[in-house]
Amino acid sequence: MVSQTTAQAPVDAQPSASPPVYAPGELAALAARHGLTVSGARPTLPVYIRQLWGRRHFITAFATAKLTAQYSQAKLGQIWQIMTPLLNATVYYFIFGVLMKTKHGVPDYVPFLVTGVFIWTFTSSSITAGTRAISGNIGLVRALHFPRASLPIALALQQLQQLLFSLGALVLILLVFGQYPQPAWLLAVPALALQAMFNTGISMVMARLAARTPDIAQLTPFILRTWMYASGVMWSVSTMLQGDRVPHLVKLALEVNPAAVFINLMRFALIDSFGNEQLPPHVWAIAAGWALVCGVGGFIYFWKAEESYGRG
Repeated sequence: MVSQTTAQAPVDAQPSASPPVYAPGELAALAARHGLTVSGARPTLPVYIRQLWGRRHFITAFATAKLTAQYSQAKLGQIWQIMTPLLNATVYYFIFGVLMKTKHGVPDYVPFLVTGVFIWTFTSSSITAGTRAISGNIGLVRALHFPRASLPIALALQQLQQLLFSLGALVLILLVFGQYPQPAWLLAVPALALQAMFNTGISMVMARLAARTPDIAQLTPFILRTWMYASGVMWSVSTMLQGDRVPHLVKLALEVNPAAVFINLMRFALIDSFGNEQLPPHVWAIAAGWALVCGVGGFIYFWKAEESYGRG
């Protein structure tokens, strides 16, 4: 007969101690007492700005690296930074200038068109890059702790570097077509500074939207194409708005369109025949307003979702 033994707990065994239970307020006070914070929590706006300033070297290095690697697989390399807008300008010239005859009534049409294409490309490329700022660098976002605004700012800086690199081709075209350096060319500096601030703000807005809804990146090219046609890249806004053919609200919308404002400011600075009468009233105030509202507003809008980027 097989004997069975029953295991019994030792008499002196004590039940395991349960962890202490804290009320929510007590737990928060305990964490604060020991200097603990929520992982990935959004810092205050002043702290966030200081963190960004501390990452300024990373932002510039990241932008430069992206610019260098952009055409690294192409045989012509960085030449495509100049060739792409020039090829676009050539296509637009034959389609709109020759076939659709939009060059009639527009003095110095080639400098007019090429300036519009270069400046529009700066804005459209910044917005497109913004849609990929988080999703295109998701590994970096999830691996390291840093202010996420560094990414759209760096990509907007990359587009500014690319524009500055290709401005040499624009200046050469202006010289070939009889547009020589004037004191007014200095106005291009504040115009580009305001546009860069505007582009950076819109890039940060698109970065937050695309991080939450990736389909935004697929819709963006259609929006940009429509915006380009409404911005006078290939045609003169002031010539088109002459007379009473266009309703007043449409005319006002076209005149204060930020892309058109920045394009026309650069044309005013660089092209002799593009005079003050072709600009809307208070154009510099409009440009500064767009830069301030979109630059500051876009930054705050992006910062408010700081803790959500890169999370499931």
